[in-house]
Amino acid sequence: MSEPVVRLRALRSVTLRSTSCADAGEFYREVWGLRQVEQDTGAVWLRGTSSEHHVLQLQQAERNALGKVAFAVATPREIDEAASRLVAQGIPLVTEPGKLDQVGGGYGLRFADPEGRLIELSADVFAVTPDDPDGHPAVPRKLAHVVLNTADIDAACEFYTRVLGMRISDWSEHQMAFLRCNADHHVIAFNQAPFASVNHVAYEMASIDHFMRGIGRLRHNGITPLWGPGRHGPGSNTFGYFADPAGLVCEYTSEVEQVVEDAWLCRVWRRTPELSDLWGTAGPPSKDVRTHMAGVPDPGYTAWWRG
Repeated sequence: MSEPVVRLRALRSVTLRSTSCADAGEFYREVWGLRQVEQDTGAVWLRGTSSEHHVLQLQQAERNALGKVAFAVATPREIDEAASRLVAQGIPLVTEPGKLDQVGGGYGLRFADPEGRLIELSADVFAVTPDDPDGHPAVPRKLAHVVLNTADIDAACEFYTRVLGMRISDWSEHQMAFLRCNADHHVIAFNQAPFASVNHVAYEMASIDHFMRGIGRLRHNGITPLWGPGRHGPGSNTFGYFADPAGLVCEYTSEVEQVVEDAWLCRVWRRTPELSDLWGTAGPPSKDVRTHMAGVPDPGYTAWWRG
């Protein structure tokens, strides 16, 4: 078995193509709690309280879709080495390694996974001065994880473990797989579905108190959860799911389980209401939340990418 092309350090950011970029940007800025760092025609970049330049980019589009998922790599040299290894494995580069001409800068490359999702590896991205991540405001600290619907969960897991060196932390029967690249229980999860699409994007709150106060702020703005609050079995993280103005699902979460690498044993969880919500406060996901999480078929980056 070939070695992974790179060592991923963390999940950096996600780009979402949105049918309501302006309204969604206002929602994430004014209600969700992210801070805007840049804006352009049909695009907006938003950050959490950490030093990461941005955790979310929104792009105006004709249909909701994944724009890209960006992972942090330690050095530009590792980016160059990853490029050589990707090509050696027959995986074509969408963007050759070099300085990234984008908001936040950095040095990186891009390639696509088997279902056409654009993956970016980057180093030396601009940092911003951290806000007080453990302070009083109930706002997101960082991007916690991205859940993606896939038409072939085994193929998706094989690619992300073999090529990117991710590890499978747990399974929810053979329906969901939770993958990590650091101590967080998962930064990517795959959900078996009829087609590839965005399931949801989760943002980590500093504590369970921040988590609950964030949900309270949304309720104050007349926005109630699609599902939650509750606590999942896999990952042991709290959850509260909402829909943004484009219908894409966003999640507040906290207390994500931390993996001790040499001691962790991958488990298979049964898909029961008691294990999807250990608190028993949220109940099973409704038809409405399932519909939102199913999304719309995503044809991949080749449908819109212009370089």
